[in-house]
Amino acid sequence: MTAANIPVPVLERIFSYLDLAELLCCSLVCKGWYDCLYDENSPVWKVQCLRKLAKDAVNGKLLQHLPSYKSRLRSFHHAFNPNDCSRNIYIRPNGFTLHRNPVAQSTDGARGKKGFNEGRHAWEVWWEGPLGTVAVVGIATRHASMQCQGYVALLGNNDQSWGWNLVDNLLIHNGDHQGNFPNCNNAPKYEVSILLHQYIIIQSRGVGREVDLTIIC
Repeated sequence: MTAANIPVPVLERIFSYLDLAELLCCSLVCKGWYDCLYDENSPVWKVQCLRKLAKDAVNGKLLQHLPSYKSRLRSFHHAFNPNDCSRNIYIRPNGFTLHRNPVAQSTDGARGKKGFNEGRHAWEVWWEGPLGTVAVVGIATRHASMQCQGYVALLGNNDQSWGWNLVDNLLIHNGDHQGNFPNCNNAPKYEVSILLHQYIIIQSRGVGREVDLTIIC
């Protein structure tokens, strides 16, 4: 029997013991193996999802809009990084929810697990509870600080990050205001329990460090 002729149930059983890097290699072996892994709701992705995610995250309301086990697993791998955040922040057991401890005179942030050099990327962020003095969402390089003293716009305060302050609708980069968003009269005032969508386009220029960056909030 050749690798291409292994029955699908047997393949699924074998694949369920592999990690994600090994599954990627398997998908390149032959069309049959690729087809087995192409189904995002297959037993393989269900096992992977249940292995990585907390039960309440898989079955709860948080990810109910995602159509497959693989998409939920993908979401987890792009969620907040518990090892790359301020000491005043922790990630709840569901793996997705950031909680900031009420520490006075401190601004705190967290980065995601995955970084990008190019491409188009989108996030959906729920902000629950009062915004406070400064409330900024955005993107940052690995060199941007995730904690500072006082209440400032942590994202956007230097050339390593870009931020959108929800309190006053200001776009910030390198410590300067880059305009307002939304740029309209009677812009909304965000308070509690808001859903945000952030969309970015990163276009690399050659092998250097220069990039074009577009943020659509």
